[in-house]
Amino acid sequence: MSLKGKRIFITGGSRGIGLAIALRAAQDGAQIAIAAKTADPHPKLPGTIFTAAEEIKSAGGEALAIQCDIRDEAQIESAIAKTVETFGGLDILINNASAINLTPTLATPAKRFDLMFDVNVRGTFLTSQAAIPHLKESAKAGRNPHILTLSPPLSMKAKWFKNHVAYTMAKYGMSMCVLGMSEEFKREGIAVNALWPRTAIDTAALQMIPGIDTAACRKPEVLADAAHVILNRPSGECSGNFFVDDEVLASVALLISISMPWFQAPLTSYWTFSSTN
Repeated sequence: MSLKGKRIFITGGSRGIGLAIALRAAQDGAQIAIAAKTADPHPKLPGTIFTAAEEIKSAGGEALAIQCDIRDEAQIESAIAKTVETFGGLDILINNASAINLTPTLATPAKRFDLMFDVNVRGTFLTSQAAIPHLKESAKAGRNPHILTLSPPLSMKAKWFKNHVAYTMAKYGMSMCVLGMSEEFKREGIAVNALWPRTAIDTAALQMIPGIDTAACRKPEVLADAAHVILNRPSGECSGNFFVDDEVLASVALLISISMPWFQAPLTSYWTFSSTN
């Protein structure tokens, strides 16, 4: 499996999960546009679009750093256009950018509610909308186009809402984009899927949230490996799925054990089937 030569646009990829996905693709020699807000160092969070670009280049990929606020429709359109102009097209969109505020109803200010819906729902929809015409061209050229959104499986169980109604609604809005667009563009040959972690992922943003035990979290690379597997699957056969990271990796491990029973090496040095790793 390889993403060599694939032209990838990642929102919010200056750090954390987005950067991990970018670096995994860079190992294959992919061309990657990092579209994020952070052009200057953040006082509390590591990484900028420029440091991410340097890491991508060091990992073996081509990089394009684009300052972009996905709450702004014009900035989205400009960023996609610049990516297509630089790389000659677009094959993969990763909707990774997301605002998080894990607060109960009475502790959620309107500005935080609006931020989550502007970034998570509106941003995902508008970025997908801007990318799809180019992904259609990718499909015509047989380049296996994908949209992968970092959002959860849709479940109407109250337990997913009760502690942070606004955040869950905003993330489910991203998942509803997956649900609808996967069916809408099925005949166009564009795969649209979601990916979500089994456990919390240890990122700098999560470390800023009080009460989070990062020792019980997995590393961002587990999602990067899972994304790599999904993005290599045939777009005409793999769409409309709500993947969970360890299930994706377990399916690959099972396939390897069946086809190559002599193969004993782990997929990565940090990943196991443990629910806390």
